[in-house]
Amino acid sequence: MVPRGRGTILFTGATASVRGGSGFAAFAAAKFGLRAVAQSMARELAPENIHVAHLIIDGAIDSAAIHKRLSAATGAMPDLAPDGLIQTSSVAEAYWALHHQSRDGWTHELDLRPYSERW
Repeated sequence: MVPRGRGTILFTGATASVRGGSGFAAFAAAKFGLRAVAQSMARELAPENIHVAHLIIDGAIDSAAIHKRLSAATGAMPDLAPDGLIQTSSVAEAYWALHHQSRDGWTHELDLRPYSERW
């Protein structure tokens, strides 16, 4: 990207990027570290016209794996709030929008969550 003079690097974080949870010390340490790497890279690479951003995905993404995990305990999918899971298309739109941002208004960190997520 540096020789080309442009580019975008997007890191995917989680709630653990900004807040550790009980029983999740190792995960939080890794996500906190990833966030720091993204910040450092953003400062280093911005002058080279490379946009570095960190996305905090704060919620479950609607996927077969999540449906399986949520229904494992009871044998059925729990009753969730409408739009309570993040759609993959919403994630894609956020990443695409960051990639296309004008350099006079680059976002470094973006939180993405369904309206029903407590934060």
